[in-house]
Amino acid sequence: MSGLVLKLGPRERVLINGAVIENGDRRSRLSIVTPNANILRLRDAIHPEEVNTPVRRVCYIAQLVLSGDADKDEARMQLLRGVEQLSQVLNDHDSRSLLETATDAIMGDQIYQALKALRALLPREERLLAAAQQA
Repeated sequence: MSGLVLKLGPRERVLINGAVIENGDRRSRLSIVTPNANILRLRDAIHPEEVNTPVRRVCYIAQLVLSGDADKDEARMQLLRGVEQLSQVLNDHDSRSLLETATDAIMGDQIYQALKALRALLPREERLLAAAQQA
């Protein structure tokens, strides 16, 4: 059996194809075997008021696709444009690799994988913004 495995803590919520699912009182494991299911772990969700940096903006667009709140085709163009803009600034090897992974995932309609790669850029962006404020 292949697919995505979600490990959920007690009372943790996850959005799967537009439906919010809440775990029970114990830790559990869900195997998602349906290909291209839209999944968003709600504890990882970026809220609208937190969309205040370039990487967060691109992540938020991906999130909207996963939640069913954005048109996939329109969002694909916004995501690709956002990744291109990020690649102008985040040009170290690790960032480039993550951006390439995100681009490939977007092109393959693997929005969850794109979001996962983009979220990995958040700590790096935070460090760069902190360093810029100190300068």
